[in-house]
Amino acid sequence: MNNQLPVFKPFYRRNLPHLQPKGGTFFVTYRLNGSIPFNQLKTLKMKYEVELKSLKNDFPKKNYYLVKNLRVKFFQEYDNLLDKMLQGPTFLKIPEIANLVQENLQTFDEELYDLIAYCIMPNHVHLLIDTSIQFPKIWNGENLEQLKITPLMQIMKRIKGPTAVYANRFLNKSGKFWHRESYDRLIRDKKELNNTIAYILENPVKARLVKNWQDWPFSFYKYS
Repeated sequence: MNNQLPVFKPFYRRNLPHLQPKGGTFFVTYRLNGSIPFNQLKTLKMKYEVELKSLKNDFPKKNYYLVKNLRVKFFQEYDNLLDKMLQGPTFLKIPEIANLVQENLQTFDEELYDLIAYCIMPNHVHLLIDTSIQFPKIWNGENLEQLKITPLMQIMKRIKGPTAVYANRFLNKSGKFWHRESYDRLIRDKKELNNTIAYILENPVKARLVKNWQDWPFSFYKYS
């Protein structure tokens, strides 16, 4: 890799039905259980709901992009909480556990998704996957509901389930390893895709863990 942030080069498939999540490209963030104190998370959610309600009241008809920008804004605040959290579990900074997560993500590459990029931080993971790889190579775009496409929710269960078991075994502990909920966003165009890749790779730099994104050992970008 060089010092320049990468640009996504492969053909970006966007021939899916509008707003159809099957076969979409997704940015997903999932975190360790207990990585954000409940009260801080509750305060952030309440603040978001207040601003969202105000936005919908002020712009009842043309609010799609405003709502999207608001959601991105609050995700960044959420991510900043994770980066700055001095308390709570940071099991993912243990190389053996980070390697478990990496191996699991790679397991489903070219089967359930095209693994574009990821970054494993001390208490959370950023992931970018294109699930359209599940579509038949020859497909006319019809009968989408009849295709056997594994949805994102099931993909995340297959990602989080085994790593939770193995990590707990390694740590000699029990209980929840991952927080139940994940943040996810459907990527809608190439600009958003490239911005997301840059966001993922730059996270360790933003968190002041390294000076250059290439120096973080638990980052990955397939098309560099």
